[in-house]
Amino acid sequence: MLTDAAIRGAKDDLKFISGVGPKIERTLNDLGIFHYEQIAQWTDAQVDWVNAYLKFPGRMMRDGWVEQAKALAGRSGGETRLN
Repeated sequence: MLTDAAIRGAKDDLKFISGVGPKIERTLNDLGIFHYEQIAQWTDAQVDWVNAYLKFPGRMMRDGWVEQAKALAGRSGGETRLN
């Protein structure tokens, strides 16, 4: 698990991050990742680890998951998919 943060209230819909579908969202949840704020705070080492775990080298960087998560964490409800 990459973080020890507990689920705080309702889980965020991680599928609002471009490149995250239902399967990847489930995998992230299995790793303890439930909120945009968690992804927004990832270090380069954590990004590398998740890329390797998901077997999608470079995908998170190409799709800008951390940047999207930072934007979504600042929105109420994260209702707009960033593309």
